[in-house]
Amino acid sequence: MMNSKAPINDRLHGLDHLRAFAIIFVFIFHYGRLFYAPQSLISIGKFGWTGVDLFFVLSGYLIASQLFTGILIKGINLRIFFTKRIFRIIPVYLVILLLYFLFPSLREREALAPLWKYLTFTQNIGLDLRNQGTFSHAWSLCIEEQFYLLFPLILWILVYFRRINKIFILLLILFLSGFIFRLYTWTNFVSPFKGTDIFWFYWYKWIYYLTICRLDGLITGVLIAAIFEFKPVYRIRIQPFGNHLLIISALVLTAAFYLCENEGSFSASIFGFPLVSLGYGLMVLGALCPGSLLYNLRSRATQKIADLSFAIYLSHKIVLHLSQSVYLSLEKDSWMMFAIGVLATIAVAYVLNVLIEKPFLRVRNIVIKRMDFLADGGECK
Repeated sequence: MMNSKAPINDRLHGLDHLRAFAIIFVFIFHYGRLFYAPQSLISIGKFGWTGVDLFFVLSGYLIASQLFTGILIKGINLRIFFTKRIFRIIPVYLVILLLYFLFPSLREREALAPLWKYLTFTQNIGLDLRNQGTFSHAWSLCIEEQFYLLFPLILWILVYFRRINKIFILLLILFLSGFIFRLYTWTNFVSPFKGTDIFWFYWYKWIYYLTICRLDGLITGVLIAAIFEFKPVYRIRIQPFGNHLLIISALVLTAAFYLCENEGSFSASIFGFPLVSLGYGLMVLGALCPGSLLYNLRSRATQKIADLSFAIYLSHKIVLHLSQSVYLSLEKDSWMMFAIGVLATIAVAYVLNVLIEKPFLRVRNIVIKRMDFLADGGECK
């Protein structure tokens, strides 16, 4: 009989496939939206903005799993949690931020937001795309960091008052509140500009980038983690249906694709994000089931892309901008230019991974071991 939970050292290959798919989807979307691109690529990537929502679901599941496992073993150690986040996110993020601010020629669009907004992870709040469009993709990182600043504190309070069983009610309230917040911002700040030239500016500012309107994916991922950790009976019941969940996921995402065909419509703005998150949540569930195709498929390619995904996400706009500026002899909307952009992005991400990410992750592991050692009273094991 297969263990209901993968061994601790086992890599979740299904999630690697999804992480690789997410970054490829986002890459194609940005390439077609912001740079010269083949027309067929633009069509393929039209729904690629949802790759970020898949990242949200994956992140919500992985981070919440760590927190919930800690609760079940010996409680929440906020110092260790935030140390892990800092060493994983900050080093390469600061390198990219430094490049953007020191070398204006690397910027793919207009001026940057003020430096303090990037350093405090608040760049997504009130983001002015007309004048601060450069490095706009940091918005998703801001939402994640804001969420992971508050969520562990909420968990700590629930654990302290022995109310961790209320986590499901809390997640339901947060999920439903998204509809209310989007309806409010749409009615008061977006719809009055419907049909005007500045409609999209307000839609992005008050719907797409605003934290309270974009928590659906993170909450979905956290919910999956909560079910798996606190309701193991449901986990066991779900596991035989991995491939069925993947099929249902495809159907839900197809419905979301048509619902969001006009991204700025009322129905897409209010109901599109939760439907996308539901679709990707089912996909993540399927990928976590030992009997599913994604769970059992092994691929070094998707594993490597997954490992590089964060560096790719942060750096790809700089690399694509430079690629289309340097190779002037090529048609900018050609497939050859696209291939150059892909290879250059992977190369830069690999360098960042080797020189920045991996060294800091090694330091992080040393620091965490030291913190665990001290937390256990400094006893040798």
